[in-house]
Formats: sequence, structure tokens, C-alpha cells
Amino acid sequence: MYPVPAGGVEPVLLQIGDMSLTSTHVILPYGRYPLHGATWTVQDSTQTTEGIPVVAIVLTIIFVWFCLLGLLFLLMKERRYVGFVSISVTGPGFHHAAQFPPGPQSSAWAAGVVGQARAITASAPPSI
Repeated sequence: MYPVPAGGVEPVLLQIGDMSLTSTHVILPYGRYPLHGATWTVQDSTQTTEGIPVVAIVLTIIFVWFCLLGLLFLLMKERRYVGFVSISVTGPGFHHAAQFPPGPQSSAWAAGVVGQARAITASAPPSI
């Protein structure tokens, strides 16, 4: 078993939302659990929609009276992200999930953070 630093507190190696990882434990809002045997998963429920923004429609209505070039405002596109990216950890006696907002980089960020969490978990000593 790894020695605990002076003061009896292990340093936090990784923070994912309200979950913290030390070298031997995962700390959740409702308790502290052994890290050995924990399983980390990522679920990306992000959906992308694309449409014409309201400002483009308003500008088209205003400028179409002056010239037909106002119709070019209808070529504007707006991309919206809806849904969430969820990171969850499951182990003996616990399960916890944290949700993060969607975005173009959210999925890659979540996969990277879970990769780090899996590496820390793989090096965790078995609990006694």
C-alpha cells in the first residue's frame, strides 16, 4: 500500500466534475471508495443542428426592400449543440455519473480525461 503524505491527506491527481482521484481512492460527493477495480465510461449524447439564425431573417426582411442583395443574408448558418457528454465511474459498492455540456471539443476532452482516469486506476494498488 502507498504511504499517505504527512497530514493524512493524499493529493488529488485528477478532478472530473465532482469526482476526484487520488492514487488509491475515488472521492465522490457521498463518500470515498477504493480506486482498484473501478470502471470508467464515456457516453456522448451530443446532437448537432444547423439552421438560419433569426438575425439573418430579420436582416433579409429589412434589406430586401432596398435591393435583392438582402437575400444573401439567408445564406448565414448557425450551428447548435444540444445534449450532453456523460462520464461515469462504477466500482464495488458505488456508481456515479457527471454530465458536461456539449460542444465541438467536449467528446475529445472527455475521452482524454477518462483515458487518464483509466491509467491511474490501472496503477492503483488492490484494497485490503
